Amino acid sequence: MPVSPAVDRIELMQTFVHIVEAGSLSAAALQMGATQPTVSRRLQALERSLGVRLLRRSTHAMKLTEDGERCYERAKELIADWHAFEADLRGVGDEPEGTLRVVAPHALGQALLVGPLAGYLRAYPRVSVEWLLHDRRPDFIAEGVDCAIQVGEVTDPMAVAVKLSEVPRLVVAAPSVLEGRTPPTHAAELAALPWLALRTFYRNEVLLTHRPTGETAHVPIRPRMSTDSLYALQSAARLGLGACLGSTWLLKADIDSGRLVQLVPQWQVAPLPVYLVYPHARFQPARLRRFIETMRLALADPMGRAWEAGAA
Repeated sequence: MPVSPAVDRIELMQTFVHIVEAGSLSAAALQMGATQPTVSRRLQALERSLGVRLLRRSTHAMKLTEDGERCYERAKELIADWHAFEADLRGVGDEPEGTLRVVAPHALGQALLVGPLAGYLRAYPRVSVEWLLHDRRPDFIAEGVDCAIQVGEVTDPMAVAVKLSEVPRLVVAAPSVLEGRTPPTHAAELAALPWLALRTFYRNEVLLTHRPTGETAHVPIRPRMSTDSLYALQSAARLGLGACLGSTWLLKADIDSGRLVQLVPQWQVAPLPVYLVYPHARFQPARLRRFIETMRLALADPMGRAWEAGAA
């Protein structure tokens, strides 16, 4: 039986989302100021319209079907797009509000990006942010993530990537690593040192370029320790466990204090790009647009000064 043209399908999807998030039809009805029979009829109308079963209900429990799980995630996205579309047409889309769910890398998310985040929250008091720190690539739809800040190239063909900046990097070691050794002057000599690896970006080899001549060197390394944490890499380097390649913004204070020494300074390591990544959507809520603008302004520094001073 087809759904009546008079029935608002967006309203049906909103009701379905309320049911899932409230945990029951009665709780959803209470939240919506409707009756339970009305909520039940809307759910049935949506199921008929889609031709699938969305919920399995018993006396004591309610469970999403596989189709229901997909519908729930997609419905949230469609409702958000619809609200953004309405706001855009009404000319009120420039007043950010609601919750923004952001994934950021551990190190950047703790040290460098909280400042711009604080500025964003002060500028837009009607927005709240869920600030989630991990280095894996998020599943935007399944995890309900609005955007992610990502270091390194973006490989997801379905995502939109806005380049924010580049992270300068350099090679360092504790003075104790060089004891009894002639300090290396050519990149190839780095292979003789004990090494630490940042598994996210290099494991068994590092690539350096000689600034004056453009000569490149692929340096094989045999790491004594590998990690996916930039902070653990920094701590291990300070303790003299080996040389490492890391972000300038994090290591500069250690170099200035003498805890670490920059190696082969005329040999340059390629910087890492930083992107703000979000799922493709025709209409963006104002809270996401303004967050992108805030991060672009905060990290746009062609000379890299923001990164070098970040840990200070």
